[in-house]
Amino acid sequence: MQSADGNLITLTRRVVEPMGYELVNVEFFQHGAGGATLRVYIDHERGITLDDCAAVSHQLSGVLDVEDPLPGHYDLEVSSPGLDRPLVFPEHFARFAGSRVRIRLAEKLDGRRRLEGLLQGCESGIVRLDAEGRLWEIPLTSVESARLVPEF
Repeated sequence: MQSADGNLITLTRRVVEPMGYELVNVEFFQHGAGGATLRVYIDHERGITLDDCAAVSHQLSGVLDVEDPLPGHYDLEVSSPGLDRPLVFPEHFARFAGSRVRIRLAEKLDGRRRLEGLLQGCESGIVRLDAEGRLWEIPLTSVESARLVPEF
């Protein structure tokens, strides 16, 4: 699974945001013999319903048919981000400062690839995380994935 390229994200954002939803993430992955999936995560302050997903799917599929940004056949899935919401864009890291997060790094930093701690925010492309008794400063470009840790 991989995040989609910038052009596909921009195209998707142009559809999702005017409908009143937040674009959380866009993923595109290939599987099997020529099959692929385009997965779009949306959110709203009141939460996401099945009707929300259907409405975005309908609008987005029309734009994707016209723009044709992806070669071949693929399935479009529109979903809520779930309780363990992914953090993808810099504004996500800023918005969820104070939340518990789990981060996986592309390469080791001080001998670690996985960190879990309290998110302190993100400024100038640097994610700050309070974990293991210290403040980590992680370049956003080094973050392979980041997710909220649900607290019950």
